[in-house]
Amino acid sequence: MSNQDSSTIELRLLIEAIYLKYSYDFRDYSGASQKRRVHHALHQMDCASISELQARVLHDPDAFMQLLQYLTIPTSEMFRDPGYFRALREQVVPHLHTYPSLKIWIAGCSTGEEVYSMAIMLKEEGLLERSIIYATDINPQSLERSRKGVYPLDRMRAYTASYQMAGGKGAFSDHYTAAYDSALFDRSLIENVSFADHSLATDSVFSETHLVCCRNVLIYFNRKLQERALGLFHESLCHRGFLGLGSKETIDFSAYAGAFTPLVKAERIYRKAAA
Repeated sequence: MSNQDSSTIELRLLIEAIYLKYSYDFRDYSGASQKRRVHHALHQMDCASISELQARVLHDPDAFMQLLQYLTIPTSEMFRDPGYFRALREQVVPHLHTYPSLKIWIAGCSTGEEVYSMAIMLKEEGLLERSIIYATDINPQSLERSRKGVYPLDRMRAYTASYQMAGGKGAFSDHYTAAYDSALFDRSLIENVSFADHSLATDSVFSETHLVCCRNVLIYFNRKLQERALGLFHESLCHRGFLGLGSKETIDFSAYAGAFTPLVKAERIYRKAAA
């Protein structure tokens, strides 16, 4: 048997062990990216093999939490893909204004940059006070960073440029306070945000949402888990609700292709089809 075959078996055993021990289900995540992340973790965590890593993770919850940071890639940025946020502002917000109250689900919110971007846009459009935002992720450390809303100050220049390209209506700096080398975002932005541990692999939906944003998450899932997630989003959305995906994601080849109509196809914004 080749080393490659042994490595693949070890990886499957590790993922199964994580599920049995900690109830985190990575079994339907894309194999190739998963393998890259685990091998990166091996090097960083000073393990000679995946089997050695598995033994550590099974007997040490702190080691599992360390590995989780590699398995979930907690990276994001504010107003990522500005054209997407501009399209939301111009094409979706006018519809959102017609509802007396709003529920928005940001699935896979990572370290919260998209949550604050959404909140800033809603505030500028006069919608934040009547919105409830569910910000979910499977990584508790990422959720804690989201709650704190503290980001490196040296990223603000790039974020400001993206904010402006996204159609920002004021000064981006009005939304945060600079302290030392960090930027602390205004707490009022997340007064109506509920941060929650939620897995698209195992958990159920938030009902009657008007907008679901799940960007750059589905690309890490295999086909089966992509279908499950899209099913959750479809079930979650109200009549004619809106769905936003990442720039490399699409529903075109899924079982839900007919359940949504493209609103701004270039920016991966869809609307739930009428029943």
